[in-house]
Amino acid sequence: MGRKILFITTDEQRYDALGCFGGRVARTPVADHLAKTGIRYDRAYNQNVTCMPARSTIITGQHVSTHGVLRNGYSLPEDDPSIARYLKEEGGYKTAIIGKAHWQPMTDHSCWEASAANRGDFGPHRGFDHLALAAHSGISYRCTLHYNRWLEENHPEYVDAFYPPVGPNNGPNNQTGGDTDAVQVHVNDCPKEFYHTDWVADNSIDWLNTVADDEDWFLWVSFPDPHHPFDPPASEKHRIDWRTLELPDSHPGSDAEIRKILATKPKHWLEYYDGTTDVADETPDNFVPETMTNDNVREINAMVHIQNELVDDAMGRLMDYLKERGWDEDTDIIYCSDHGTTQGDFGLMFKGPFHTDGLMRLPLIWRPAPSAGVDGGKVVSDPVGHIDLAPTFAEIAGLPVPEWVEGNTLPTGPAPERDCVLCEWDADRLGVEIRMKSVYDRSGYLCTAYEKTNYYDGTEGELYDLNADPCQWVNLWDDPAHAETRATLVAKIAAKTPTPRSPALVRSART
Repeated sequence: MGRKILFITTDEQRYDALGCFGGRVARTPVADHLAKTGIRYDRAYNQNVTCMPARSTIITGQHVSTHGVLRNGYSLPEDDPSIARYLKEEGGYKTAIIGKAHWQPMTDHSCWEASAANRGDFGPHRGFDHLALAAHSGISYRCTLHYNRWLEENHPEYVDAFYPPVGPNNGPNNQTGGDTDAVQVHVNDCPKEFYHTDWVADNSIDWLNTVADDEDWFLWVSFPDPHHPFDPPASEKHRIDWRTLELPDSHPGSDAEIRKILATKPKHWLEYYDGTTDVADETPDNFVPETMTNDNVREINAMVHIQNELVDDAMGRLMDYLKERGWDEDTDIIYCSDHGTTQGDFGLMFKGPFHTDGLMRLPLIWRPAPSAGVDGGKVVSDPVGHIDLAPTFAEIAGLPVPEWVEGNTLPTGPAPERDCVLCEWDADRLGVEIRMKSVYDRSGYLCTAYEKTNYYDGTEGELYDLNADPCQWVNLWDDPAHAETRATLVAKIAAKTPTPRSPALVRSART
């Protein structure tokens, strides 16, 4: 028999959201305690900075080039490798995912995820015995998920309390609100107990109640927050007053300083900031970052950190449940996010082709089961990534790592053999093609090389010394003193990149 596995993810949560990773705003005592008693991975990176590619890497243990989900809108085929299916079929595990899945486009109703709730279907699917899905809203605007159906049937008066999403009946997705008229900030009158964060925790506990004491299980608890829009329950606004917040350390402070820094980076950075070129994913209609005031940034960050605190509270209920069932001693708990967000870095908001720590670096924690005999309280600073989660689940289950996995089991101590970790971006948005690949190297450098497209000539790049420049304001790509470092890391990018999937997946017309 293996050990039980509780896998907790957030969506669009920065590594520095948590106190144990240096966060100074949200109170996250539950996550911090996991880090204190387990292993904190100080240099964990995703393999793509958007939802669908990142989540496809988590479930397959493969790089983006291999599984082929290049960006949101590419559906991961249902018969592709799944660590949940592997644990179920080879290890006899009971399996479930509660919350956000997002391996398929939410707007494509021919896909299982977008159509399951309307059929009353809770699985099995993709190796999970049970799926109860939720996203970022109580409103069924792209599709009806299980949370939407539950809210409509049980508390219909709160469905429209959420931020009005994009769509012909709801208007554009660039609506503003709050005290500072900030983009996608919204006063949500849905009570905390009916908000999707608590719903995910409630349904996770309900599923665990169906599991016998002696059964092995793998439960993926996938909270949709703190992904935008910024609309936590209004009853929780007292937690953090935006007026008390400083600007993030990585915000340059003024328009002049922002422009000065962005001018040293490839051109899409400054063109996104001033509205010349829309290159970012899920960007609100006609949103131009340069129009944000400093108070806008403060209020958005306050709302995000309220969402972070609500997730931590919900996690606490899960920890209490494990203890009540007598399972804590034999349960491994792994916590991470799919990707981060700019959240004021460089004066920007949201996400896109910006390979910096705010989007790439993960809040990754592994609390091995106490019965495993692994000493806690460790910090591992060697490079690891999403590709290492699937093999770690296999090891916890006492199974060999499947041959289709490209990562390695997460180390429980120093791992000098871990040299670097790869992140890929390959996207075409509104006719602008950007293809780039990055490595974070154990030397402390982050290097990004751009390929030739209709927008770039293939000579552009970014190079940052994160030890000297943690905000990534100083681009060393063209610095002659760093030419050798640049050449070495560009060679590592080429060596690390797998052969692309063939034939390539086709992006859905409904994304």
